[in-house]
Amino acid sequence: MATEYWMSGPVDNIPALLQPVAHALLQANLEINRLMQDFPEEKLWEKPAGLAAPGFHLQHVSGVLDRLCTYARAEALSEAQLAALKAEGTPGATLHNLLEQFDAQVHKTLLQLSATPENTLTEFRGVGRKQLPSTVLGLLFHAAEHTMRHTGQLLVTVKVLS
Repeated sequence: MATEYWMSGPVDNIPALLQPVAHALLQANLEINRLMQDFPEEKLWEKPAGLAAPGFHLQHVSGVLDRLCTYARAEALSEAQLAALKAEGTPGATLHNLLEQFDAQVHKTLLQLSATPENTLTEFRGVGRKQLPSTVLGLLFHAAEHTMRHTGQLLVTVKVLS
């Protein structure tokens, strides 16, 4: 791909107003997989200068996408999701497993985007136990923005460790 996703035209089956979300997620997916391609497994959980470990970023982006999509569907988090949140940053998973999980979560998120009617984007969605106010669009946009933020943090951390 010669250009970034946002310059490559519409993503098939994604509503027009959600194209920027899809573009950002696809870009993050591409960049993370390229970045981590030859990353040494033994450095996956290192925290240089107190920064979050690469393994944490990979766990976190998958978890955030899952949780924000759950809220966008107006559902509460499951016990499994809460347990996964609590376990973020705990070493154990391999790089291969973390990348597979991230790839699968991006795919699952894109499927949810494709099934999201544009007329629901401004509907209220409560976040968390306190039901903090958001909307379907707010949650989906934040999913993309947060993923890209961690993509940048991961890039810096990996460069420091390399």
